[in-house]
Amino acid sequence: MAKRPAEESEDQEASLKAGDRPANTGNGAEAGPFEDEFEDEFESEDEILEAGVDGRPDEEREAEEKRDAMDVDQKPFIPGRDKLAAGESLSPDTSTYDLLHNLTTTWPCLSFDIVPDQLGANRKAYPATLYAVAGTQAESRKANQNELMVMKLSGLSRMDRRRDEGESDDDDDDDEEENADPILETKSISLPSTTNRIRARQYPPQNASRTPIIHAATMLENSDVLIHDVTPYLTSFDNPGTMITPQQSKPIATLKMHRTEGYALDWSPLVPQGKLLTGDNDGKIFITTCTEGAKWTPDNRPFTGHQSSVEDIQWSPNERNVFASASSDGTVKVWDVRSKSHKPAVSVQVSGTDVNVISWSGQTTHLLATGADDGQWAVWDLRQWKDPTSASQSKPVASFDFHKEQITSIEWHPADDSIIAVAAGDNTLTLWDLAVELDVEESKDAADVQGVPPQLLFVHYMEMVKECHWHPQIPGCVMATGGGGFGVFKTISV
Repeated sequence: MAKRPAEESEDQEASLKAGDRPANTGNGAEAGPFEDEFEDEFESEDEILEAGVDGRPDEEREAEEKRDAMDVDQKPFIPGRDKLAAGESLSPDTSTYDLLHNLTTTWPCLSFDIVPDQLGANRKAYPATLYAVAGTQAESRKANQNELMVMKLSGLSRMDRRRDEGESDDDDDDDEEENADPILETKSISLPSTTNRIRARQYPPQNASRTPIIHAATMLENSDVLIHDVTPYLTSFDNPGTMITPQQSKPIATLKMHRTEGYALDWSPLVPQGKLLTGDNDGKIFITTCTEGAKWTPDNRPFTGHQSSVEDIQWSPNERNVFASASSDGTVKVWDVRSKSHKPAVSVQVSGTDVNVISWSGQTTHLLATGADDGQWAVWDLRQWKDPTSASQSKPVASFDFHKEQITSIEWHPADDSIIAVAAGDNTLTLWDLAVELDVEESKDAADVQGVPPQLLFVHYMEMVKECHWHPQIPGCVMATGGGGFGVFKTISV
């Protein structure tokens, strides 16, 4: 509100300057009482309230603030949905992570697997340590540089929230070990081609004093399947000076039954001596079994039924003769290895596009998750598939289209049958809780986040993420591989 000058008297020749007293007019009359020039700036208490905190009406000030805020995007940024503008980059909110580390390698890896270790189950202490195997994807002109990498990741410390919150670091000396720097140690085995898929299998030791044997199977771009004993490499990390002979670097089996490359590979969790499933781009599935004398023998007669490439394959977690396969023909098929016809027992059209990945729940064994090329992932109740006739008409018990690019990996939490991790071509890895139901009151507060299901717990950004796995011995810990290397994280929400 503008200031109003005091009214001048008729005989006053000029306005008074601030702080001056009226001059004597010389007629002998006394000057009137001193008047504060700001005394009548506001006439009433009501007028003061109207003026607001900065001398302007609240409505005027709020309108200006609203105009100034128009250039600021108030909408939540959702990775995978919203696009970054030129020059922009994403930075993680570290307060939402218990653990967050990124590690780079010489060549990217399409596939990896976490190796079980002897450090204990249900580990919660920091810094964390884990072991893994991975296969590289070198440039075509440098294919001879491809490797099977055996890795040890140690010094994986907890996020230091005290620094983020500006708190004192008086206890830094006590936490020095917990806040150690991450270390990536690798041992390499030369491979002749890119690894499309790799899976590790632990065999119990023959006696308690010996280390469990770890076999790694790799499915290569040249269609070969190699099996390596990586136990000496893992042992060498914790036993300095361990010598690895040239013979130990060679595969213990080289399988050549496939005529085309493939991406489907899985070890049976229920056959102690070792049984391996592999599927290729011709739609053929082979079983290889370790027989007497540690000889690996493939079944020369494949399982057939898919009309296109087999994209993923997985053994049942509780039935040793049953497995499921996913194909680019849009179907998921369930097989019984005892079938003499080598044909599927059940076939269900689950998508109009490629079915890229599947995951069989180890906790609730009648649940199977699928991820397709159109970005949709779903959960199916296999009890509805027992009758082949009705199976073709079955619907998923849950289905989500949050991702707008192809699903590249999907995996159930190893200890919680409602939690699932999903990786997609939109550079995101999402965590979901299927036990969450929509709350009407809470949904009102989330009105500005349209199209986000209440079951979505977390969105982790990772460029070109290809595969993700939960660590079976570190609750809530996820490891993933992408175009920029490996990421290991644990959120506060799982």
